[in-house]
Amino acid sequence: MQTSLDQADLALLRALQDDARLSTAELGARLSISQSPAWRRLKRLEQEGVIEGYRAVVNRKKLGLSVFAMVLIGMERHDDASARKFEKAVSELPQVVLCHGMSGPEDFLLLVVAEDLDDYSNTLLGKLRSLPGVKSIRTSFSLKAIKDEVAIRLAI
Repeated sequence: MQTSLDQADLALLRALQDDARLSTAELGARLSISQSPAWRRLKRLEQEGVIEGYRAVVNRKKLGLSVFAMVLIGMERHDDASARKFEKAVSELPQVVLCHGMSGPEDFLLLVVAEDLDDYSNTLLGKLRSLPGVKSIRTSFSLKAIKDEVAIRLAI
């Protein structure tokens, strides 16, 4: 179910996507409202699930993770039990930072981080290849980030 958002809600969401550490007083000032109405709007958006959580955006290269791979997985079988086993197993791999089920010739897209190509090779051979039900794996490596945002740009 889609939530009905007014211009103030959209402005609040945009402000939080730019800086999630804003206080409710700062949010109120940006929206030209007092702190209490800003807090109530924020709590409503959290309760309705529009805001799912708050995260720090971490620079993977500063953590020594220079390899960013897009991995396409094809499955042997296309039944619910196989998918659930795969999804559970892939959810437990810290190297996989994103996994989406998808349409098309492959069944899943994984974004995988690694220290270097040797580390990725170890992840591929030791973990990804042994995931339940995997039939095929195709990897492409990111050479350069052109647009790397997690924020959803809102029209206000």
